[in-house]
Amino acid sequence: MASLVTNLYDEITPEIRELSKLCEKNNYIDPALFKKHEVNRGLRDINGNGVLTGLTEISDIQSHKIVEGKKVPCEGKLYYRGVNIEKIVGGFIREKRFGFEEATYLLLFGELPTRRELDDFKDLLANYRSLPTSFVRDIIMKAPSADMMNTLARSVLTLYSYDDAADDTSIPNVLRQCLQLIALFPLLSVYGYQAYSHYHDGNSLFIHSPQPELSTAENLLYILRPDSRFTELEARILDVALVLHAEHGGGNNSTFTTHVVSSSGTDTYSTIAASLGSLKGPKHGGANIKVVRMFEDMKQTVSDWTDEEEVGRYLRALLHKEAFDRAGLIYGMGHAVYSLSDPRANIFKKFVKSLSEEKGLTEEFQLYSLVERLAPQIIAEERHIYKGVSANIDFYSGFVYHMLNLPLELYTPIFAIARIAGWSAHRLEELVNVGKIIRPAYKSITEPRDYVVLDER
Repeated sequence: MASLVTNLYDEITPEIRELSKLCEKNNYIDPALFKKHEVNRGLRDINGNGVLTGLTEISDIQSHKIVEGKKVPCEGKLYYRGVNIEKIVGGFIREKRFGFEEATYLLLFGELPTRRELDDFKDLLANYRSLPTSFVRDIIMKAPSADMMNTLARSVLTLYSYDDAADDTSIPNVLRQCLQLIALFPLLSVYGYQAYSHYHDGNSLFIHSPQPELSTAENLLYILRPDSRFTELEARILDVALVLHAEHGGGNNSTFTTHVVSSSGTDTYSTIAASLGSLKGPKHGGANIKVVRMFEDMKQTVSDWTDEEEVGRYLRALLHKEAFDRAGLIYGMGHAVYSLSDPRANIFKKFVKSLSEEKGLTEEFQLYSLVERLAPQIIAEERHIYKGVSANIDFYSGFVYHMLNLPLELYTPIFAIARIAGWSAHRLEELVNVGKIIRPAYKSITEPRDYVVLDER
């Protein structure tokens, strides 16, 4: 009986296949109609620019400047609450501090914390870094999923049941909920992976408790690794990764989801679960996995990683749908907003070189650098795109996670562990500026028709 029930969930029957054809036939919309009715598909205009749908003070992205009344591409800039991300990273690196907690404070409260405020904030997060009694046993260890994003979303939704004020959307209560989720995301992600690794792969089960004196990045490595050991460089680079992923404007898919769902007046747990569902999508949060897998295929296909002509041939084969997944893409290259450069990738690259030397992977780093240099030229030639194409943060983040020996299953959850800071800031901003429920318009292109009684159809 159990196997029969299982099959009902995973089997696509002939009846379903026939119904799916009907579904496809009656849901197809001619792309020409979007242009005819002046619909900004994907909330982007004809030039690919995002349609303005809101205002925010949380972050800003700059990819162009106005010169004599015309938009001219420029080196990309990213600002958290008006502060250049390069200055933020440079500040805590010079002082040999971890920066994710500082960046989170800035995003949430709009001000850079004093030393005392930062210490108090880190203590607050440490106090919240504790799951309800038996949560790991009763929730995380039950029905472990192969996808950690689904596991994370399930855990977030289940936390609703442990919160006596779950539906209270007052700012103090939502702030408390957001701070708890920021503190708990590393535990929910790593423990979910440990459960899956144990039950599905037969590996030993490790559930380490976080340490209050450690930063978010340090605790991530501490609870993930069997021996809880890590180097200072490993922790600092992971910390930089969290800072760079913490926020990226209100227009990215998952953050816009946060605004949309928050505008309905629903609870924090439902809102963040929806944002996780968005981030899980391969067009959003899963790109760095594609980069790593593409390079693994490249390393097996290309015999000489230093040969520009051979590497170039592989990149052209990618664009011609003749290599890797035959999708016609060079993963990690290009961005919906940035053109000349992604500031996050530029910052990251400085640390990637150091980590590759520590790990003895300098040849791999040189291959990444070569692809970063060749790909824009080849894309311009093959696709006739001359506005500028550059490496994005996914290009190097996957390589960093690989060097840190992080499992692929945690790549996107690590993105979520960082981005929960930005989602929280945007949820609070939406609730502070209470307005109408977000409801864009859709135009129906179906002509009215008569209802036909059942026996006459």
